[in-house]
Amino acid sequence: MCRHERAGLCANRNRPGGRPENSLIQYQSTPRDYFEKRALKRYAGVWSLWALGVGAVISGDFFGWNFGLAVGGFGGLFLATVIIAVMYVGMCYSIAEMSPALPHTGGAYSFGRTAMGPWGGFITGLAENIEYVLTPAVIVVGIGGYMGAICNDLFGLDLAAPLWWLIAYAIFVGLNIIGVEATFKFSIFITLLALAILLVFWVGAIGHFDMELALNIAPDPGQSRYLPFGWAGVAKALPFAIWFYLAIEQLPLAAEESHDPQRDMPRGLLWGILTLIIASLLTRCSSTPAFNPVPPRWVSRTNLFFSLLKPSLATGWAHPCWHCWRWRA
Repeated sequence: MCRHERAGLCANRNRPGGRPENSLIQYQSTPRDYFEKRALKRYAGVWSLWALGVGAVISGDFFGWNFGLAVGGFGGLFLATVIIAVMYVGMCYSIAEMSPALPHTGGAYSFGRTAMGPWGGFITGLAENIEYVLTPAVIVVGIGGYMGAICNDLFGLDLAAPLWWLIAYAIFVGLNIIGVEATFKFSIFITLLALAILLVFWVGAIGHFDMELALNIAPDPGQSRYLPFGWAGVAKALPFAIWFYLAIEQLPLAAEESHDPQRDMPRGLLWGILTLIIASLLTRCSSTPAFNPVPPRWVSRTNLFFSLLKPSLATGWAHPCWHCWRWRA
């Protein structure tokens, strides 16, 4: 039995006696070589998968999480981040087990289809599609905010935000059209570049950490400085803490592009979630306290990280880099 039959994707799956499961679900017979003709090119190894998983998430360390400060405070957002991290570790271990057993591009759809039947797969696939339709829109808005701020600061170039969105879409769609090799190479490059930028920020900012400044939000009556808005603030911060990890679950979609999914996919997933946990803690503990009190208008800024990066470079060990890049605080 082929792996696609095990996943419930072949024509005769769940068709006892050759009859469809119900009137709403119809099956079509396909030749044995149907999937072989549509097989994807295998290119990715462990570190390509790691880069793809981390690269899909790393923008969450630059923006998105900061909205949680307004609703949870330092302690509330920190606890929310820990809760989400535990949930994602559990999920990554689960899909690290499932993806070698079902090593094809269905991802969560295939898991749902195999475990819960056609309707379970349909609902899971629909939710997955909604996520991956909306996520690129969010990302290009973030890219537009950063590129607009950087180009305006460096070169005095002020393009309308929708133009940046179109440029970003064109680049990423173009890479996918070129092929899987270009996509993975670009993923590795952009992931390493993003981590290098974060590293510069962590080293420049971590020395400014001050717990007194981190806890300077006035608590609600009956609440502590660590949880200024109580456990309700922790709950409200959860949707923003998820930005540190959201989208690594899409990695099994690349299973058919891996040389050895049984070996490489679990390693790529687990190395990826470890990288993201370390990055989230470093970003969380070095961002707000370093430059507190943070102006309220910064909490909701898309390019908050860029705003914090500039003064950390201007006053920290990387001061010469500041002048080389001609960024003025």
